[in-house]
Amino acid sequence: MPWLRLLPAALALAVLAAHFYRAGLVFLVPVCIGFIVLLFIRLKWVPHAVSVALFLAAAEWLRTLVALAGDRLEAGQPYARLVAILAGVTIATLLSAWPLRTTVVRSWYSPRA
Repeated sequence: MPWLRLLPAALALAVLAAHFYRAGLVFLVPVCIGFIVLLFIRLKWVPHAVSVALFLAAAEWLRTLVALAGDRLEAGQPYARLVAILAGVTIATLLSAWPLRTTVVRSWYSPRA
């Protein structure tokens, strides 16, 4: 069982759920939690669906980076640390989709004969 290989994706989705909760988008929190639960359901299409969700999550982090950095720049406040942190979160979210593409994980999700 590739539980450790699923952990980065689950953590990235949990951080995204916290982001949505903090942003007041509470209706998206159950969607993120649903994708975490979906990780543990052994269906062939699950790795692809979660990968797509993680790529959309990375796009959301990038959108947040641009919006918050623009606000700080406009206000004349320092923004370099914000950009570094959110860029790291974006990259970590993208990299968390990589283990879902490995042969070990794909074979675990494949139906048994």
